Amino acid sequence: MKITDIKSFPTWVGNRNQLIVKVETDEGLHGWGESGLSGRELAVVGAINHYREFLIGRDARQIGALWQEMYRSQYFEGGRVLTAAIAAIDIALYDLNAKALGVPVYQLLGGKQRDAVPCFATTSAQSEAQLIEGVQLLVESGWNVIRTGFAATPRDGQENRFEPRESIGRTAAWLTKVREAVGPEPVLGIDYHHRLSVAETASFCQRMPSGTLDFLEEPIRDESPEAYESLRTMVDVPFAIGEEFSSKWSFLPYIERGITNFARIDVCNVGGLTEAMKVAGMAEAHYIDLMPHNPLGPICTAATIHLAAAVTNFAWLEVRVSPTEQGKFYDEELFPVQHKLVGASFPILDTPGLGVEFDEALATQQAFKFWEAPHLHREDGSYTNW
Repeated sequence: MKITDIKSFPTWVGNRNQLIVKVETDEGLHGWGESGLSGRELAVVGAINHYREFLIGRDARQIGALWQEMYRSQYFEGGRVLTAAIAAIDIALYDLNAKALGVPVYQLLGGKQRDAVPCFATTSAQSEAQLIEGVQLLVESGWNVIRTGFAATPRDGQENRFEPRESIGRTAAWLTKVREAVGPEPVLGIDYHHRLSVAETASFCQRMPSGTLDFLEEPIRDESPEAYESLRTMVDVPFAIGEEFSSKWSFLPYIERGITNFARIDVCNVGGLTEAMKVAGMAEAHYIDLMPHNPLGPICTAATIHLAAAVTNFAWLEVRVSPTEQGKFYDEELFPVQHKLVGASFPILDTPGLGVEFDEALATQQAFKFWEAPHLHREDGSYTNW
């Protein structure tokens, strides 16, 4: 089964682009993949087009060998653009090989270890009352793992203004009241989207009673494991880290040194299912559960569901459709076949391949649009993290 073409579809979905990749073969089978580097899709398309030049004519069944060739075929290995390109191709290869065998992708990963994939929902608000209302709505709707956003700090029409100290004081007060309102049973966490420093994160956690939060996601940037180690000595909240990591080597210090407690792996950034399974094994050896990052579309969701089905060390999957979110990531016309939530989990199906199909013709009508994440600034005019 030889690869005959690799096509990229940078497509506008909702209010952001999704980069879908199709791998075609001489046996008439095709597979779908997705890249996760939101906001830099065209850079990834360039890398995919480069890989296409030497992958056409290759045996599509040799998934692991092709992964190694893509990763090792240049002197400057790795990096988020290249691993996001590899991820999309790798996922598509799993999809088409599973279709060829008439089995779901998880069978190629060792078979399923669970019957459903539990998920967590996200809610955010502009006030304490709104946040409590959103969390209570989710609890009443059957969600027992909930992630919240943090207080934004716009002022005088400056929507992109963000002052960390203002945000942490307000957010800590809100979350303390949320925990009081919902009681001890729901799992409650927050994503600070790496907008804080070590000192700001420590101050934030110290402003809440112990036990308020069950996890703290990405409070600071990930380039320095040493910074996270320093932070680890100051707070007692479990960390959920890893959505920006592009390989098992990026995960290595965080897993081996006990810095993270949940591995926020992104299958569409980390190099696909081939690399994700290796990270899962490393994490299992250190009693760390996966808590995958999943802010993209139905193909990323499907690939992560198959990963979750096949590993033993799994906590919850991020999903962006719930009573408090619009579900704009999961276009049902563009993806006429996709996995559907039942309550707060995805049933694990036996459909061959990933279990997702993509409408190429419709995608041409939803062509790529330039999108850039907000460029945040502080009160003094300096730029800060989005």
